[in-house]
Amino acid sequence: MKLNILTFGITKDIFEAPEKELEVKDNLTVKELKDILETDFPQLITLKSYFIAVNEEYAEDDQIIVSTDEIAIIPPVSGG
Repeated sequence: MKLNILTFGITKDIFEAPEKELEVKDNLTVKELKDILETDFPQLITLKSYFIAVNEEYAEDDQIIVSTDEIAIIPPVSGG
């Protein structure tokens, strides 16, 4: 299946684009997506933390992703 992944902040710089299309297997979990992204974009590993959001909600690692889901990578956020 094809996923369109939205990127923000530092992840936008890592992906060199505001969004990235990725071809993945069906019934992919969030954890499996993270593993793929960290293999393809090893700079993600250097981030202190980042989250995957599915349909505008933070996703747990065991959540299954379907092709119609909106996926976003949420980088570390600092406040002041």
